[in-house]
Amino acid sequence: MATNTGKGYRHGSVTGRSQTKAPNGNWVKRGSNGRFMDQKTSSATPFKGVRREK
Repeated sequence: MATNTGKGYRHGSVTGRSQTKAPNGNWVKRGSNGRFMDQKTSSATPFKGVRREK
């Protein structure tokens, strides 16, 4: 399980989630059930601690 440190980073990774780039260039987070959960409006940085899909 990932734990927040309060210093801008996490120890460990978030389990059961992944992220991918949407066609509009934003990062989209996918939950463990396969549905999209959240989308970042700034496309420059991905979500922290979430693995990337290939």
